[in-house]
Amino acid sequence: MRRIGFLLNPVAGMGGRVGLKGTDGKVEEARALGAEPRAPDRASEALAALADHDPTVDLLAYGDPMGASQVRSAGFDPTVVGHPAGEETGAEDTRAAVRAFLDHGVDLVLFVGGDGTAVDVAEVLEAGGVETPMLGVPAGVKVYSSVFAVTPRAAGRIAATYERTADREVNDIDEDEYREGEVHTELKAVVRVPVAEEVQSSKQLGGGSVESLAAGVAEEADPDVTYALGPGSTVGAVKRELGFEGSPLGVDVWRDGEVLVRDGSEREILDALGESNVVVVSPIGGQGFVFGRGNQQLSPTVLRRSEVLVVASRAKLDDIGVLRVDTGDPDLDEELRGWRRVRTGRFEHRLMQVE
Repeated sequence: MRRIGFLLNPVAGMGGRVGLKGTDGKVEEARALGAEPRAPDRASEALAALADHDPTVDLLAYGDPMGASQVRSAGFDPTVVGHPAGEETGAEDTRAAVRAFLDHGVDLVLFVGGDGTAVDVAEVLEAGGVETPMLGVPAGVKVYSSVFAVTPRAAGRIAATYERTADREVNDIDEDEYREGEVHTELKAVVRVPVAEEVQSSKQLGGGSVESLAAGVAEEADPDVTYALGPGSTVGAVKRELGFEGSPLGVDVWRDGEVLVRDGSEREILDALGESNVVVVSPIGGQGFVFGRGNQQLSPTVLRRSEVLVVASRAKLDDIGVLRVDTGDPDLDEELRGWRRVRTGRFEHRLMQVE
């Protein structure tokens, strides 16, 4: 019987939809802006998939709000190995949970969070000198590390069925620099992770020339349409062709020559949308995510009011292979899956599979 230690960072990802680009040190600000926890729901998705594939797994959990309730709700009877020190959880609570799991000889640490949580888990594993694998359920705003499954349900499925592990990277960035538009990844650890196709790659920065596709989008821009332009260098080229220098890591809203919102939150984007709207995004290099990584402001509510235009260089698409979506709304994810036309040049397009 496989023994899994499960922990939840309850505040992971709260800053995403309110435009904070991370929650480290920003929990109270996120709450003041109306942010709601998204990690508990992601935890429940992963645990439901785990129960579907192996209801007999021996689950260890940490006390609420770090996962015990979600484990019980999924039908498991967990061994609770400890409790957080206070009402507000932090990195030390994560580290304490992992130490307790190791003391109980778990075969896998399954955690819900983002890169910051991954760093905390990895530090304990490395300090203990063990090769116990870890696997992340993606819930953070920034998910650069290659220790995460591509979706919560994939994480549960992998945790139940994996047969071997391999070394993968844990990366993180400085969130304050990230909010200022600077992205500098730093390798924090190398850990064992279950081997599966649905474990994401490390994010690769950079790409090819995108001037022609940006020019094509700008030439066809309709003055009656509101455009929500996502983060990244490719969409940044589109923003420049439209005549403004956008926020490199935020979502800007533009219509008929006017920037309506710069670096907007979900609420600001929704307030700026009109009768006809288009969301312009580019997949993350090396991973293929179109939604759910670094652009949570483009929420399911925003997407249901908009058409989606995906833009990418041919080189980026060759490297990715498939596109991925993880909006937090399984029904919307299913609607977005299938074949999608991606703009690769001024006139050129390519059909890509969305998984």
